[in-house]
Amino acid sequence: MTDTLRKIISQNRAGTPVAIPSVCSAHPDVLRASLTFAQRRDRHIVIESTSNQVNQDGGYTGITPEGFIRYVHDIADRANVDRDRIIFGGDHLGPQAWRNLPAEAAMEKARVLVRDYVRAGFGKIHLDCSEGCAGETAQLTDSETAARSADLAKVCAQESDRLLFVVGTEVPPPGGARADEDDDIPPTDAAAAAATLTTHIDTFGDLAPLIGGLVVQPGVEFGPTDVHHLPMSRDPGFLRALVDHPTVCLEAHSTDYQRPRAFKRLAELGFAFQKVGPALTFAYRQAAYSLDALRQPTGVLRATMEELMLSNPKSWQGHYHGDTKCVYRQRHFGLADRIRYYWPQPKAQAAVARLMADTPNVLNEASVRAAFGTTTLERAEELSGSHAQRLIDAQIELALEPYFIEETS
Repeated sequence: MTDTLRKIISQNRAGTPVAIPSVCSAHPDVLRASLTFAQRRDRHIVIESTSNQVNQDGGYTGITPEGFIRYVHDIADRANVDRDRIIFGGDHLGPQAWRNLPAEAAMEKARVLVRDYVRAGFGKIHLDCSEGCAGETAQLTDSETAARSADLAKVCAQESDRLLFVVGTEVPPPGGARADEDDDIPPTDAAAAAATLTTHIDTFGDLAPLIGGLVVQPGVEFGPTDVHHLPMSRDPGFLRALVDHPTVCLEAHSTDYQRPRAFKRLAELGFAFQKVGPALTFAYRQAAYSLDALRQPTGVLRATMEELMLSNPKSWQGHYHGDTKCVYRQRHFGLADRIRYYWPQPKAQAAVARLMADTPNVLNEASVRAAFGTTTLERAEELSGSHAQRLIDAQIELALEPYFIEETS
């Protein structure tokens, strides 16, 4: 399926503003809604997992790479979605999950990680070795990063030659990327981006032709309560810097919550790969909480999620700040959507199941119109499933729709 990605890269680099969305989520409703939307639009879609989320030890989801593909395929099969429109991607694959170990021990874990990803059927592989391990600096140099990434690329190539590597990173520090004095998110320096790519190409050697993507910061970011929108008139000059590499496109992370027109502009700037995740689970939460309020204004589901987040705060503490009321709002309504880490817990799943069982008794035309916007209601009419499920799916679809920039043949 990497041939599909290379076709998109070729079109983009030829000047056509096309892109493919990369959905980075393990939430079953997000995956089902994303896959069925791609099916209706007759489009390909990338489904990604990160090294912390899915790895040989299970990650925080408890799922291995092979298990993740089975999991997504099962969702696709039950939704009558063609498997061959799904491209699987691995995000930030490297030693990150084991950075507390010495470098060689962490890299050995990373070698197993990437081998398992490729064996399972992942074809789009983002290699990220930019962060230091125990006793090292927080951020490594381009040459150090490229050397470790090339090490992992060789492991991948032993398993398959039908791969597309993405290199480079723009991982924001805790709390998100830092704005400058004008409250702007500075884009990656174009010359630095070109140097990063050149270093990786030189270090990868015979495997360099498999590099098809470079992660850089276009100037977009979001935090718990604010979004830094793409400056539409700004051109950081990435394409001019990459003029000698026509088979490589740019990849944008943290594009969630951007205005719809931003995605075509990103494609015009060379970003043929555009990642989204929290905005989709945010849309799911938004719909679930709206249904919850129709059942009981104080929110039974919200109370359950609050209990889970307070009993195990590690997934949100350090990300949300302010007084008690402010942090409460961020836990439940923050754009960073740290609540997404709690939906897989059995108590949360049971609460959602109760919600879905209860909603037929509270849904009527008047209540639904009061809780959901007209656009969501109109989209829900096009979908299948129970009334509550269609409302949830519609909310997710509307968040994903701007990423499906029209392709040309």
